[in-house]
Amino acid sequence: MKAFDLTVIITSFHSRDKIFSCIESIEKGVKIIVIENSNDQKLKQEIDNKYQNVECILSKENLGYGAGNNLGLSMVKTNYALIVNPDVILNTDAIKNFFISIDNLEDFGIIAPISHNEKYNNFNIKDDRNIKEVDNVKGFAMFLKMKNLKKIDFFDDNFFLYFEEIDLCKRLKNNNSKIFIDPSIKVDHLGGASHNSEIEKPMEFSRNWHWMWSTFYFHKKHNGYLSAIIKILPKLLSSFIKFIIFFITFQKYKSEIYKHRLLGIINSVLLKKSWYRPKL
Repeated sequence: MKAFDLTVIITSFHSRDKIFSCIESIEKGVKIIVIENSNDQKLKQEIDNKYQNVECILSKENLGYGAGNNLGLSMVKTNYALIVNPDVILNTDAIKNFFISIDNLEDFGIIAPISHNEKYNNFNIKDDRNIKEVDNVKGFAMFLKMKNLKKIDFFDDNFFLYFEEIDLCKRLKNNNSKIFIDPSIKVDHLGGASHNSEIEKPMEFSRNWHWMWSTFYFHKKHNGYLSAIIKILPKLLSSFIKFIIFFITFQKYKSEIYKHRLLGIINSVLLKKSWYRPKL
């Protein structure tokens, strides 16, 4: 069966509340590799005992999105892979429609679905008929052609979080692979909810740090250091001003958010690696 020429990669981090619904939405005959970044041995045992088609790998450390997916992709033996976030549920016909689409497309690198949740969708595309070629897609669910992905060595794992899928799309297009959004492939994407709710505060600090770090790194990588400085300068000034305002008005949580934004920018400008990890 053609659908079996697919391996699904799910990179999880404290995702117990979401990951089982994600797995259950995937056809039972499809191979699934879970990269468990929070080293949850109990979760691994649960998954291994419950599903014959799922292999759960403990990464031993929090690798982040790019490197976590790279670990999973290095184990793929099928011609196609699907990277999906733990807070995504596939429609019943999502995989079937993917294989219908590839028969009618020129050489591609990525085909992305649309989400029923318009807030976390691919550019609010609502046309249910026409496949669209685009420059990049969001990373919550991406069908990948492994032959073309191998040519660019997968994700740049210098990105811990954010911009890694945009960088991937850019490198694929530079290598003459096309990027598509297919409205016939549908998922439910909760958005910003891959992890358990009790760790939301430290995860918010981490998101802000890495958003700023990755913004600068991406623009430096593709446009040069000076261009990246120009791009990041308004964000640097805004973060500094807001940090001061929230600090002197004793709004501790908001001041911490903008402190982490500032530190993310400063570390990236100083060419330091994306070392920050959520304190759990």
